[in-house]
Amino acid sequence: MVYVEVPKFTVKKELIKLPSKRTALIIVDMQNDFAHPNGKLFVPTAPKTIKPISMLLKKARETKVLVVFTQDTHYLGDPEFNVWGEHALIGTWGHQIIEELKPKIPEEIVVQKNKYDGFFGTPLDSILRSRGIEYLVITGTVANICVLHTSSSAALYGYKTVIPVDTISALTDFDMYATLRQVHFLYKGILTESRYIEFR
Repeated sequence: MVYVEVPKFTVKKELIKLPSKRTALIIVDMQNDFAHPNGKLFVPTAPKTIKPISMLLKKARETKVLVVFTQDTHYLGDPEFNVWGEHALIGTWGHQIIEELKPKIPEEIVVQKNKYDGFFGTPLDSILRSRGIEYLVITGTVANICVLHTSSSAALYGYKTVIPVDTISALTDFDMYATLRQVHFLYKGILTESRYIEFR
């Protein structure tokens, strides 16, 4: 057995005030296949994130913060199925965003993606820049896969990222801590909890 010590990172537990007109709430892949117990790639810790994400979504809606959902989207024959098996197949129940977080269309935006990264091959960066967005609050699943890759690109594109740790789910504790370490250390994202985020 090999034991690996996770380097320390800080979870900020004080009020974080973000400008509503320059902030977007990003909800990554909270779809039935990942966040519902009957989903094909169910993440067991995802259901406990629904309440804090819902709370942030409510705050965002009340303060007119831009809300963007990413939606993992695949078609028959997608090469990714060789890795994970069939999932998030367009037109299926598993592809849909969970009922508890159902987007309000057209006020809120759904960006379909077919890679881990919400920015890769999608209009996400253009959508954010056209609205003057500087800050991203990133939530969702899966921590070390789609959340981390989306957070990485966000930082590399120059956005200031805030990650509420109670809104992120992972398949293992290792995956979760490795993700938080990367966001904190490499991308200088702010780690916090949903209750400390305020939009103004």
